[in-house]
Amino acid sequence: MLCAVYKSIRKSQTYLFIPKRDDFSLVPDGLLAQFGPPQLVSVLNINLQTKFALADAAKVITAITNNGYYLQLPPPPINYLQEHKNWNATQQGNNHEIE
Repeated sequence: MLCAVYKSIRKSQTYLFIPKRDDFSLVPDGLLAQFGPPQLVSVLNINLQTKFALADAAKVITAITNNGYYLQLPPPPINYLQEHKNWNATQQGNNHEIE
């Protein structure tokens, strides 16, 4: 499936995949308003074997086929404080096992 990929200049690491270059007719107006002026990144030929860092090719193809677009959002931020607390809790649990 041939598709055009655009990045948002307002939302970091947010990408919009559409089936035809510069044809945003199937993308909801509200989404386009939040996305901001789309900036073309690439035109890709996606198939089920295509590897993406943050998306599954089958989901991208299905969304474009069914909805006319696929929106890739950035991964959620890492909560380093919570990870540290979890690590401390496991370390304290390990210390009790040693005693």
